[in-house]
Order: sequence, then structure tokens, then C-alpha cells
Amino acid sequence: MTGTAPASGASGKTDTLRFLLGDEVRELRNIDPTVSVLQYLRETEGRCGTKEGCAEGDCGACSVVIAELDDERKLTYRAVNACIQFLPTLHGKQLITVEDLKPQQHDEVNAQALHPVQQAMVDCHGSQCGFCTPGIVMSLFAMFHDETSAKDRGAINDALAGNLCRCTGYGPIVKAAQRMRSYGAKDQFDARAEVTVETLAGLAGAETLVLKQGARRFFAPTTADQLAGLVIAYPDACILAGGTDVGLWVTKQHQILETVIYTGDVAELHRVEETPDGIRIGAAATYVEAQNVLAREYPDFGELIRRLGSVQIRNSGTIGGNIANASPIGDSAPVLLAAGARLVLRRGGERRELPLDQFFHAYRETDLTSGEFLESILVPRRNPAAKLRCYKITKRFDQDISAICAAFAVELEGGIVKSLRTGFGGMAAIPKRADACEAALTGKAWTRENIEAAMDALDSDFSPMSDMRASRDYRATLARNLLLKFFFETSGAEGETRLVGHKDLAHA
Repeated sequence: MTGTAPASGASGKTDTLRFLLGDEVRELRNIDPTVSVLQYLRETEGRCGTKEGCAEGDCGACSVVIAELDDERKLTYRAVNACIQFLPTLHGKQLITVEDLKPQQHDEVNAQALHPVQQAMVDCHGSQCGFCTPGIVMSLFAMFHDETSAKDRGAINDALAGNLCRCTGYGPIVKAAQRMRSYGAKDQFDARAEVTVETLAGLAGAETLVLKQGARRFFAPTTADQLAGLVIAYPDACILAGGTDVGLWVTKQHQILETVIYTGDVAELHRVEETPDGIRIGAAATYVEAQNVLAREYPDFGELIRRLGSVQIRNSGTIGGNIANASPIGDSAPVLLAAGARLVLRRGGERRELPLDQFFHAYRETDLTSGEFLESILVPRRNPAAKLRCYKITKRFDQDISAICAAFAVELEGGIVKSLRTGFGGMAAIPKRADACEAALTGKAWTRENIEAAMDALDSDFSPMSDMRASRDYRATLARNLLLKFFFETSGAEGETRLVGHKDLAHA
């Protein structure tokens, strides 16, 4: 360890990015605000174990692990995609790459030893061509340090879903994951944990990180009040949360972002709170941070999040960002529409609440005014009398963009539809409710005949487009059939309608 960074000053701002690379402190100034962690590792640090594959967060070849302190000053480890993670987001955190896993040479006893994850990969013959192997090792390393993670095949499959191996050698890799803890439950990072905690506690402090390079700026406030002031001062700034979409603006579209305001260091915006009325999700809360709470209230929502991207994406991506960027194929919006979610929008010290179905105006256009930002999402408690289901239709099960995502919530009273809410993604320029379909069923008997009439009404609700994921006709047919499937699942009709959890697929 090279030492602890100086304590935070009284100015409230710092122009120095401080983080740990392995066990060494890095202090950087005057850097490109949108340089990726991957670029920095390969081009500045010469750490070429981290590979570039897709440059869009899909393949996992660039997977690294970020360690940071939780509210109890304990280290948490999460795998992320280095290709779309901007370097300044590492402020106050520890970056761990595959080069860090082998014990350091000053450890005379274990200098030639491999990390338990690496040794398991060697002994189980988990590496083939080797290009994707460092990323796979880092994903398993994060799992190795997650004491809450299950050890079964399903959990391993989820952990590896974001690492694509074109050699198709997943059998030995899964065996390595099952065996890795047999080489030891602790590693050198556990041995250094106390020192790492103290170092990280002194790196960031409560200061706002302000980086500049020419006319370009990067701000990382630490409170919601600081964030509110910055958004008013720079109303045209790019507000960055997880970067799982914004990162591609840089890597794929080659956009130059002049001013970036990062929300990831604002503790208030990471809170996920259960209240008597529902769940309040801070706009910077990641999918992983919100998943368990949402799954307890809405089991289908939890399953939808499990299929949203990969672990690396869910560790970075946020529900707030998914809503605020107003993508017509964002997967969280349809189920939130069906659940009746509301948004808290903030400008300076003023806040207003808005139903989610009034937030989206047109393609990538929202109700946000100049200087305003999304602060939190309010998800109501599930009505015990209502049934909610959501469906994500893709070409493959894991880590794929939806051709269509649909959600339905119905409350029946004596077999009559008392209320019905819907939400669709991929069917229009915005995430949208199906008003005609809802009207066709509200107050009517929950019968196959009335469902078929509502299926016809869907044709007037949407005029979907054709693209690389699905044709217009396919989407229109899917929407109709998903409503019918929802009817079967909520009317007591016999027959299995879902593959998840099927006994014959448990180890597929």
C-alpha cells in the first residue's frame, strides 16, 4: 500500500481523482472526463489482461471488479464492464483487475500461488483460446467475495451470463465456479481488508469532484442539494448514472460530452426505502440495489430484472436512468406503468410528483424542464386483490434487448374487471399504456370472449415498427398473445405457461 490520501479539505471541491488500483493509490488531474476505465488500464497503466471485445458492455471480456465501502464501512465487490465505465466514476473506490489476483511478490510464502479462482480455472481446464478468460475470472472473483450469493448452478449461470465465450466451453468454467472455494474461503484481499477500508475512507470524503480538461467538465457531487445546484447551473449537462447507455454514446457514436454530472456518489439517490405506502427508489439506485425489495412486492418484477442485461450491467445500470433516458425499449418502464408508479422530479429546492404515464411525451422527450432532474421513483404497494404479470420477449433468454416487454395488472371483483393497467415497451416511440385495451375490459367479465375483443382493441393502441429485433406484424401478434397468456395465468386455466423454474430446465 503506498499510503492514504489526504483528508478532505474545507473548500467543498477537489480537482483530483483518487482511487486504488489494486493496493496502490492513484491521483489524477486534468483527464478526459469520459475516458473509459478500459482505455486507462490498457493505454496508461499497461494492464492488457483486461480485453476489449464489443466496447458496449455485452461480451464481458473487459470485466473488472470495483470494491467500495457500504453504509457499515464494509467492502462490497461488484463486477462491471470497463469499456463503458468512465474513469472519474472510480473516485474513492478500489479498481481490481486480473493482474491483481496473483499474490504480490513481497509475499514470499504465496508469491507463486494463483488465486483460488485462477487455480480452479486451471485445474478444471476452464480456459480455451483465452481471450475471454480474464473477464470470466473477474466475474467469478466477484462471486467469490459475495457471501450472500447462492452456490447453485442457477446462481453461477447468472454470474456468467455477461461473459460470452465463443469457444462454448462453459461446462469446465461452471465446474471451476463450483470448486473455487475449496481452494480457500479467503484470499489476499480479505487479509488486506482492514487497511483497504481505512484507505478508501480517506480517499473521497464529502467533497464534490470537479475535473476539467479544456472546456470539458466532470462533476461528481456527494449530496442531492449539490446535485440540484449543478443541474440548474448546467441545464444542458449530461446527467450520468450507471453509464450503461451513455457509455455507448462515447464508444459507439463518438460523442464529445462537454459537461457531465455524475449521480453515483450521491448517497441519498442510492436509497431504496420501504414505506407504508410503497417503495421509494432513489434515481441512482442500481438494479441490484433495488431488485430484492421489488421482488418481494412484485415477484415478476424481480424476475424481469434478473433478465435485464448481465450482472455487470445490473451492478451499474439504474432504474432512474432507464426511465430518464426515455428509451422506448427500456424494460423497467412497462411494469412500473402497470404498477401505477409515480416520479419525484426536483428543480433546486422544489419538488413535484408526476404519474409515470404522464412523463413520456415523444421519442426521447420527457416532462423534465430545464434544470430539473429525476430524484426518485415511488412504487405503490401491491394491491392484494390485484394480479400483476410482466413478460420480456427476446431472441435469447439472457442479456438481450426486448423485442417487446409487456406488463398487466388486473383487479377482479366477482369475476368483473374492476381495474386494469397495462404497460408496453417496444410497441411505440415511448413506453405506453394501452388505453383502448384497458377501456375494452374495464367493467366487463374476465372471459375469453372479452379478452379477444380487447386483443382487437390493441390494434388501435399501437402501430409498431419493424427493425432488426422484430417485424411490425410479429410485435402486434405478440402483444395480443401476451394479453391472452395473462388471461390464462389469472383465470385458473390449466396448463403451464412459463419455462422459468421448470424441473426439466433447472440445469439446462
